[in-house]
Amino acid sequence: MYSLTPVRALRAMVVLALTAGFATYLPAAEAATPTADPAVAAKPYMGWSSWSMQSSKYPGLNPDGDYSYLTEANVNKQTDALASKLKKYGYDHVNIDAGWWMDKTWKTGYDQYGRQKADPVRFPSGMKAVADRIHSKGLKAGIYLPAGLEKGAYGDGKTPIWNADGCTTADIVYSDLRTTNGWDSAYKIDFSRPCAQKYIDSQAQLIAGWGYDFLKLDGVGPGSGKSGDQYDNVADVAAWNKAITATGRPIHLEVSWSLDYGHAADWKKYSNGWRIDTDVECYCNTLVTWENSVDDRWDDTPAWTDRAGPGGWNDLDSLDVGNGAMDGLTKAERQSYATLWAVAKSPLFTGDDLTRLDDYGLSLLTNREVIGVDQSDAPPARPVTPSDPQQVWAAKNPNGTYTVALFNLADAPAAVSANWTTLGFTGKAAVRDLWNHEDLGTYTNKVTQALPAHGSRLFTVTPHGSAVTTTAYEAEATTNTLSGNANIADCSACSGGHKVGNLYVGGKLTINNVVAAKAGTYQVKIAYVSGDSRPASISSNGNGATSHKFPSTGDWGTVGTVSVPVTLKAGANTITFDSGSGYAPDIDRIDVPNSSS
Repeated sequence: MYSLTPVRALRAMVVLALTAGFATYLPAAEAATPTADPAVAAKPYMGWSSWSMQSSKYPGLNPDGDYSYLTEANVNKQTDALASKLKKYGYDHVNIDAGWWMDKTWKTGYDQYGRQKADPVRFPSGMKAVADRIHSKGLKAGIYLPAGLEKGAYGDGKTPIWNADGCTTADIVYSDLRTTNGWDSAYKIDFSRPCAQKYIDSQAQLIAGWGYDFLKLDGVGPGSGKSGDQYDNVADVAAWNKAITATGRPIHLEVSWSLDYGHAADWKKYSNGWRIDTDVECYCNTLVTWENSVDDRWDDTPAWTDRAGPGGWNDLDSLDVGNGAMDGLTKAERQSYATLWAVAKSPLFTGDDLTRLDDYGLSLLTNREVIGVDQSDAPPARPVTPSDPQQVWAAKNPNGTYTVALFNLADAPAAVSANWTTLGFTGKAAVRDLWNHEDLGTYTNKVTQALPAHGSRLFTVTPHGSAVTTTAYEAEATTNTLSGNANIADCSACSGGHKVGNLYVGGKLTINNVVAAKAGTYQVKIAYVSGDSRPASISSNGNGATSHKFPSTGDWGTVGTVSVPVTLKAGANTITFDSGSGYAPDIDRIDVPNSSS
């Protein structure tokens, strides 16, 4: 539970009777805290999670009230289905989400040391027995906790801390009982106090003793719909990292949800995965909907791409593509959903009912070539074109091939082209369709596909041509023309140490004397900086402009690139970036191919 958007968080606060707290300063985590173990998450994990079905209003899923799906019996059913249907494809995690220590009215239960205790009705055998049964199937067991000291565990501050003589719950939190996490369901832990780490140690020892292999720590900030010092849980994540290390058990630590990119280095240092966005679930009569937040991932993923790698991955949330009508998506949407998760190298964990996967959903979840993209040694794909309705994402593989995904995010059918120039080569290339396990033959310069609304294709492209040669033009060159508020600014990450910024409300950059050997359409690569997604209108030689949306680079110190088609005449040309009535990205440089596409 708990991984909710602000509106959903408000509902959760009503259900759980939560209250707000007070902002304060959080001391930095100790420098000696160990970093995350890269061996725990060498590749994105795969498996099943309970939350999608817990949160849905789909008829029959939660007959005993909201979120009542989570029971030992249901976990056992999904465990058996995962083992029989998906284990051989790499799916090996069974993750129990929020509510395991709550009864069906959300009354919480704790042991004598203020640690979450399994609800005897939901989990009559206890959490260790459930983990043991999951392990008996050759699978890994996952469990869930929120950040902070849950209010119900406080016990007037007199609750003793396990294995910490003299420490009570009053000794681990701030004296004013300021709250924290995405729903203010917990008191903020003060890690400057020596008893604080002992409490986290006690929780870690408990779940390790039960045999859990995975922990989702939820409501973590900065992020999770909250801002301010009291919601900064970096020290909590560092404490959990330290506590897990001390158990000697290799437990995967996943932090959630919609985390702040500004702390990406902290998430990477202390955890094995981080949610980059809000819940994918719609909290409606299906598991998800396209418009709710599935389609948001195309906008929110690019900034995080470079942060992922062995030891820590960008978590796009549940992959609910296996149940047909219960998923709430068209077949085209289900394939696009799965395609993005695979090329982004997100963990592949489904929230579907594995006991009733339909044939199409099973084919999506068990396609070995697509799973191979997610689990390969290649980097995550990123957009090589702007974040327009028709997009191309790509990654270069260690063997010299490319993984290329075509997406039509529009509400109507459209053609999408992947031009080889945007990948860095020209000429011919062999194309293999991964979803359909089909070699499509050789294509010259590009591949174009007609896609349905919200549709996609996924290819492996093997180049047989030559590398692209380009001519670079720096945005800050004195030969260029700046208009409006546009000005030259320092940029340590930019190729010439400078960029052109302040492109807003009419600000323009015109790059002059762009030379083309012959008339044609050129795939111009644009290096830019943008802390959020911004549009710019691009034109050549004063002709009609085309607006493109540039994906966020994460912050204002990171450079990204995309390629856009620009029509040039033979000889000298101008290329203009116009902010129009809004705000455009800062421009570092452009690279113009020496031949047209």
